[in-house]
Amino acid sequence: MNALEKQFHEWKNHLLVYKFALDEINTKLSILSEEFEFMHNHNPMEHIKSRLKEPTSIMSKLKRKGLALTVENAKRYVLDIAGVRVTCSFVADIYKVHDMLCQQDDIQVLKVKDYIHEPKPNGYRSFHLIVEVPVFLADHTERVPVEIQIRTIAMDTWASLEHKIFYKFEQAIPQELLHELKQAADTVKALDDKMEHIHYEVDQIKHKRRAVLEEISQD
Repeated sequence: MNALEKQFHEWKNHLLVYKFALDEINTKLSILSEEFEFMHNHNPMEHIKSRLKEPTSIMSKLKRKGLALTVENAKRYVLDIAGVRVTCSFVADIYKVHDMLCQQDDIQVLKVKDYIHEPKPNGYRSFHLIVEVPVFLADHTERVPVEIQIRTIAMDTWASLEHKIFYKFEQAIPQELLHELKQAADTVKALDDKMEHIHYEVDQIKHKRRAVLEEISQD
């Protein structure tokens, strides 16, 4: 094993706790999703996807920050080593998921970025938060940060395609393409708004129908 391979192996061992943190968050989200569906007959979470940054990616981020390549710096300054993406049906579901997470006694919210109310200049919309979760090891407990991104299916489609189109594109993006990208993001927002409105109206119709049926059954 050469020096670089040895360094990678050591990093993977030190960062194993982030894998455990993902397990904790995924379990919480799964339980919350199941409970919410049972209580409200609606599941706010369509998909849950998690990932761990590779040591090379973490090192690159430390270099960009001008920091020494140490595990200690990685743990202190790179807060998205462990990441979870939750895809929801509707914008309202995003805030429901956020509220449910914040109500967990053992989760501490470190940072929140609401790119839905304040989108990025290119039109990117999503809800980001960094949370800290306890990981119970054999001889001690570590509190580990996890980045959680919550977005609608439409937002996720835009973000995935934007990433695919501009992946490793190292030149300045022409202004006209940035404008088109923003227009596409605005179209996605309009779609989210329209589908949320339709969902609300259908719920109102269902509610009125149930009320009528209950009234009939009581006569």
